[in-house]
Amino acid sequence: MTIKIWHNPRCSKSRQTLALLTDNGHTPEIVKYLDAGPTADQIRAVLAALDLPAIKLMRTGEKLFKELGLSKTDSDDSLVAAMVANPILIERPVVINGTHAAIGRPPEAVLNIV
Repeated sequence: MTIKIWHNPRCSKSRQTLALLTDNGHTPEIVKYLDAGPTADQIRAVLAALDLPAIKLMRTGEKLFKELGLSKTDSDDSLVAAMVANPILIERPVVINGTHAAIGRPPEAVLNIV
């Protein structure tokens, strides 16, 4: 099974998580999600693997969250649509291993699924 990381090289937590994976002998597939954003189905699959509502995968402190008029009480469907249209709103990094996923905050959180 291939480990994937939704990675933003400009993010220190994302870089730390990638380094932690490689230091532990893993060679994850790097998905630069800001360049090629995930589909709604991919986001829903990650949410199911995380067992979290959409709002927990969002960067609610991101300026764009407020500019788009988004709210923590919006439906999962509207939040997923916002993440598809604006991948910068997705919390990073996300590590996916089969049917398991983890958000690398802190980076060590991903070690539970690899």
